[in-house]
Amino acid sequence: MRVRVEVNGEQRIADDVWEGESLLYVLRERLGLPGSKNACEQGECGSCTVYLDDVAVCACLVAAGQAEGRRVRTIEGDGLEEVQQAFLETGAVQCGFCTPGLIVAAHDLLRRNPAPADPDIREALAGNLCRCTGYEKIMDAVRLAASRAKGRAACD
Repeated sequence: MRVRVEVNGEQRIADDVWEGESLLYVLRERLGLPGSKNACEQGECGSCTVYLDDVAVCACLVAAGQAEGRRVRTIEGDGLEEVQQAFLETGAVQCGFCTPGLIVAAHDLLRRNPAPADPDIREALAGNLCRCTGYEKIMDAVRLAASRAKGRAACD
């Protein structure tokens, strides 16, 4: 089957897609976008989180055919730079395997709630597993991104 999808603002086509292939497989293997990571293939770890029509989803749980004609934004896409920078500055990036999914999840939280309290951050990131950081640096990164967004809003 052929899958036509807009990825990071660009129309892309994947040919010879098997009906059981995941969106994650198509992104990584067929479209050459390795940023979203393949860890559990069961939607448990969050490392493959992407936006599908502006909704954060685990790409490993989305059948490739479900993305036909839709919009996908991955960690390689625009608009995530501020959260990415906050992760770098706070040392929230260690091995990097969980980082793409955490950044998308944090970005999604800040779109919905620009001034989240710690319990809000924990809940929003609960579907993302990290084995390296102990999560405090990740919390710091989300707090930093939120404070910068708040500072920009106050200047406007």
